[in-house]
Amino acid sequence: MKRKSFNEKYEKKVKRIDKIPKRFVDVKWVFSITFCAFLISLLFSSLTENAVSHLNVLISVVIAISIIAIGVVFDMVGVAVTAADLKPFNSMAAKKIRGSKTAIFLIRNAEKVSAFCNDVIGDVCGIISGSVGILISLEIAKEFGFNESIITLILTALLAALTIGGKAMGKSYAINKSDVIVFRFAKIISFFKREVK
Repeated sequence: MKRKSFNEKYEKKVKRIDKIPKRFVDVKWVFSITFCAFLISLLFSSLTENAVSHLNVLISVVIAISIIAIGVVFDMVGVAVTAADLKPFNSMAAKKIRGSKTAIFLIRNAEKVSAFCNDVIGDVCGIISGSVGILISLEIAKEFGFNESIITLILTALLAALTIGGKAMGKSYAINKSDVIVFRFAKIISFFKREVK
């Protein structure tokens, strides 16, 4: 019996892959998420920048750190949804445990949920914390007579490091505790919105 060459085996695999129906890009979803990101960024940027300009430096720093924390938490949720297992939530849903159906919905729509959590909320929080950091550094420079460019450079670098470090730690936790994070997030959603069927 003649052995099949590597090329023949490879060609057969390619033909099998070609038969799998290709998923097209959901243009409507891409447009809506882009528009949503624009609105959220516009709203939160104007609110935080107006608030920071009327508050003292210490409260402004607390606001900047809070924005970073929100970004880290949503980044964790985005990662957890993609890593979570559907099986435990199916058994929870059979027992009618609150939040289980919402968790199933989140996992089945992991692509969209992670895009919203990671790309919209996570990135918007990163941008806003950066702009708040610039306002804080200008305020510090004006109040204490420091060099504006040096203070801005140090503070924006510090906020960027906190964001990256927080997200790195959050991602590690999200992968290891994905089911717990998804369930807790789903339970919070279920208090504000009726459980999906």
